[in-house]
Amino acid sequence: MLNFDEHRFLKIQGGAVALRERLDRVISDCLAAGAENIYFLGTGGAAILMQPAAQLLQRRSRFPAFIDMPAELILTGSASLTAKSIIVMPSLSGTTKESVALLARIKEIGATVITLVGHADTPLGQGGDHVFVNFAEDDTSCESFYLQSLFIALSIMRHRSEISNYAEITAELDHLPALLLDVKRTYEPKAEEFARKLAASDYHIITGAGNVWPEAFYYGMCILEEMQWIRTRPVHASDFFHGTLELIDKDVSLILFKGEDSLRPLAERVENFAPAYTEKMTVLDTAEFELPGISSEVRALISPILLATVLERISAHLEVMRNHPLTTRRYYKRVAY
Repeated sequence: MLNFDEHRFLKIQGGAVALRERLDRVISDCLAAGAENIYFLGTGGAAILMQPAAQLLQRRSRFPAFIDMPAELILTGSASLTAKSIIVMPSLSGTTKESVALLARIKEIGATVITLVGHADTPLGQGGDHVFVNFAEDDTSCESFYLQSLFIALSIMRHRSEISNYAEITAELDHLPALLLDVKRTYEPKAEEFARKLAASDYHIITGAGNVWPEAFYYGMCILEEMQWIRTRPVHASDFFHGTLELIDKDVSLILFKGEDSLRPLAERVENFAPAYTEKMTVLDTAEFELPGISSEVRALISPILLATVLERISAHLEVMRNHPLTTRRYYKRVAY
């Protein structure tokens, strides 16, 4: 595969899976101590990657789950954030300034802080009550963060008796790193073709629904915009019909992500509408990827992880095709802001 280290990938995703049992113990202890809610508080891409887990809890658990922006909470606080809150703070670098600033405030409140970081010797790596370290880099962090946050959500539901098949689900997830690698290998010939379509336009509308909508948002903002400087309009598949559809014409690129959860029909609505008005619709559908031994229930849970793993392959080709390395920045961490 182009510019890809298979051993490194397996080590990083296997590292995320290896954190599951300790995450489960920490969640069990928090609930036993009287935790009343959970906040997912990340910044930028790391925050977006927490959304599927938060959504899972909001839809299938009675345990209150919030997702918010540290930059806003520093200024406003939250009435529900108390000493009985569980706080999940993801940061690959462990140095995200908004999260570091909020950490001090949370410590004063007395909430329990779980940090998910890539480096231990950092403010967030040292500041959490429970620190989970799994080294990753930009091209491998999505799957890792998705998995860790999914384990947290499943653990909450397990210990509240809101799911009865936790053991079966996690047993399937244990096999995911190797299966994701197989997906990458199989998709590699198609990745260049998809990248070519991205490179052919200087503006894209990118959409999805359910637990893959965050991946659409993430890929538009953090990859195409930040790392490739391509103007992108991420929009939820439902909201597409409340404004953004007016931007569609035959020359406008529309990228559609389809997952396998119950909200797939919202993406299919866009898929049925758009071909009459644009010649540039491209669909990426997780149902096309083979995952031997993975049930339909788990496939629905991991749809954003599947998308992330093939989009990494697309991005690898895109940066070469455009002669624009994914690491190139003009402003991000380059100038004062």
